[in-house]
Amino acid sequence: MKLFLQILFKGSYYFLKNKNQREFMRLVFMYGDKPRYAPEKISFLNYTVDVPDCLSFVNQVKEIFADENYKFHSTNSAPVIYDCGANIGISCLYFKQLFPLAKIKAFEADPKITQLLLQNLNQNHINDVEVIAKAVWINDAGIEFSSEGADGSSVYSTGKKIKIESIKLKDILQSEQKIDLLKMDIEGAEIDVLRDCGDSLANVENIFVEYHSFVNNKQSLDEILQILSANGFRYFIKPEADRKYPFINRFNKNNPEMDLQINIFGYRNS
Repeated sequence: MKLFLQILFKGSYYFLKNKNQREFMRLVFMYGDKPRYAPEKISFLNYTVDVPDCLSFVNQVKEIFADENYKFHSTNSAPVIYDCGANIGISCLYFKQLFPLAKIKAFEADPKITQLLLQNLNQNHINDVEVIAKAVWINDAGIEFSSEGADGSSVYSTGKKIKIESIKLKDILQSEQKIDLLKMDIEGAEIDVLRDCGDSLANVENIFVEYHSFVNNKQSLDEILQILSANGFRYFIKPEADRKYPFINRFNKNNPEMDLQINIFGYRNS
């Protein structure tokens, strides 16, 4: 009976206790059924943000504020954070809530999304985040990129491509004495970038990688894990997009270009 009650009331207890979870549910109720890719100005918690797509925004609030996937501890009151794939800035808002003095480099590839990122930081009075409007990549030569209009733009998408500026992440990593968190949500480019940075992660304390497996590309999860292991990280994995009956449902119904999307958390033993 005790186990039954724990399972029955766990969700309700979490909902009542966690204000961010309650806020997420409010946003789902208010904006979950809005038309896709219709811009909105939305107030949530203590913030006001301009969003290009309500559904992607609501999902970001769940991942970042309700589930707190990026939460980490640091003895440094001003930790160095590399936010690769900062999108419209929800992650930056969270990092600044966690560590008001954090030194953040926010990389965003999509030119239109970068404008929203800058706008959202400004209207929430955050003026000390360094925004780099370039794609994190393996060189500085630029790259062909498909803009999805929200948070799914990618170098590997099959949509119409545009040429954007890029920045070689490896060079920047090597210029830092210590990086407290390297967050990498770059829609499929993570394997290329990690291969290039494989010998330059010694100064990274924590790493988050959102791995995207595109159906027309070779899966490379094993290679990512090998890179992390070779650099002394232990890791934890959990799915970002689940599938019922994986043997039968072999694609992500919300994004049929992908068949696997997982979050990887790498950390060093203290």
